[in-house]
Amino acid sequence: MLNASQNSALFALFNILDTTEIVWALTGSTSMAIQGMSLVPNDIDIQTNEVGAYRMNELLKNFAKTAVSFSSTEKIRSHFGIFDFNGVLVEVMGDIQKYYDGKWEELVDLNPHIKRIVYKNMNLPVLNLEYESLAYKKLGRNERAKAIDDFLLG
Repeated sequence: MLNASQNSALFALFNILDTTEIVWALTGSTSMAIQGMSLVPNDIDIQTNEVGAYRMNELLKNFAKTAVSFSSTEKIRSHFGIFDFNGVLVEVMGDIQKYYDGKWEELVDLNPHIKRIVYKNMNLPVLNLEYESLAYKKLGRNERAKAIDDFLLG
């Protein structure tokens, strides 16, 4: 369940992003909570493509904590930025690639994995939970993947 500050940040984000051409979707714990999982999110995570990440960087510049730039670890890389909406951190990740089976995965078109959920009168794009589960498995985060799978099984 999202708290009042997170709901406020989400509403502000939605009002900025919903009228743009940017392909974006909520991901991580916020997306899972909105889709009915019993989680308390720490932040708001957004996935987009490279172009979308830099466009969001422009649109959200007044909230910038860390400007969008290419970032990479051993397991994941993306065009990454952090924004602060009155204490609620929003992480933007563009063109995420995960390293597994000895190589970087191909870039993923998010469109087939996005669905819309009505939450507090907002028609929010979220990544479907099947895709989220697979992504967590690729990152070796099997506990989170199992929680998603268990939720999907009811």
